[in-house]
Amino acid sequence: MFLLMHNIPQKAFARFRAYRSLSETQAKRHFVLGATLFSRAEAEAKANNKDAAMALAKSAAEEADKAIAIDPKDAAAHILKALALDLQGFRTSALDSFDVALSPMAAKSLSNAERGDALFKRAKLKVDMSSQGERIDSAIADLVESVKLRTDNAKAYCFLAECYEKKGMVVEAKSAYEESTRVQPELMTSAAAIEALKRLSS
Repeated sequence: MFLLMHNIPQKAFARFRAYRSLSETQAKRHFVLGATLFSRAEAEAKANNKDAAMALAKSAAEEADKAIAIDPKDAAAHILKALALDLQGFRTSALDSFDVALSPMAAKSLSNAERGDALFKRAKLKVDMSSQGERIDSAIADLVESVKLRTDNAKAYCFLAECYEKKGMVVEAKSAYEESTRVQPELMTSAAAIEALKRLSS
């Protein structure tokens, strides 16, 4: 639109569009390769093949960086990098990548459901990193926003309830556990939520 408004010649405009399309394709290629590597890294981690998992996670983060270099406003690449860094144990750097993904610059590239998932993952990372009160408060804020954006995520409700419990907020914890059992009663988290409700009610 900028080029058209300023009477840029049509050939130059066509070249610009072709370059942009090529760049987007390259960024997506790096992202897909990175996502594939990360999936393999997770599988290796579950199989207790630590060295293989770390090598694959490192490669996944490198592919995410390549995608980010081409399109820094694509939140998906930042999230992929965060997950790969977290798997390697670089939690502070992973949290930084989640922060960029959820910043106004990048977050608009995500759907509401995707943003809700990213907030849930960031909240889990915050809690894993520290049990300090301010870290829990920040995680709760993320989770409250997460369940607003994606109301069917039972795991997010359950984790929110656990955070409320840590803060001694029993009423809020009960409400979140109840929501967890309501939205996806077939999940294992629902059984855990029911047990937690019995415990809180005793």
